[in-house]
Amino acid sequence: MPISVDKEKKRRDIALSCKELIVNEPIDTISIAKLAKVASIGKGTFYEYFKDKNDLIFELVNILMQKQNSELENNLKYCKDTREKVKLFSSFFYDEDSFELRELYKEFKAVSLVSTTDDIKEFNSKCNNFYSEWIGTIIDEAIESKELKEVARRFVLVVYTMSEGMFIQSVTTKDIIDLRVDLNRAIDDIFDLVEIKD
Repeated sequence: MPISVDKEKKRRDIALSCKELIVNEPIDTISIAKLAKVASIGKGTFYEYFKDKNDLIFELVNILMQKQNSELENNLKYCKDTREKVKLFSSFFYDEDSFELRELYKEFKAVSLVSTTDDIKEFNSKCNNFYSEWIGTIIDEAIESKELKEVARRFVLVVYTMSEGMFIQSVTTKDIIDLRVDLNRAIDDIFDLVEIKD
């Protein structure tokens, strides 16, 4: 009787077994053979589950983002106001707990900028829409509770894009020395404009 393989689980297991290697070495220096060896599979098996190294990175980013999102959802419950919630959202770009995901995210963004395939664009769009909608829901709740002005809705995309942009700038330039400080200052500036003062 043939053994039944859960392809989705096997794909996740292979990706997770390669996580440490990808976090610690630049992806362009890692061969498929090395990834297969770390995962204890053959190269042929690797290609049964992944189109290429980029596909593996997408799977890892997806797995770790799901974990990050669960933790974020739980931690949002403890925030005292919307400003704090938005800062918590943006903390992914600098906090220590997100280091591995951030390293993979850098690889993912590099691939996204160099290889703009439809798959990459679709994945990016899903991520952007998901986080924009999540932040949008938080902002809408704050508007309804009279914590923020109506104009705050216009800042949903700005907050997400600004956070990601400042992260990329902190990685690629010497302009941002302390991302946490600079990003939180920018969020404070936005909230000073849109909060309803007593």
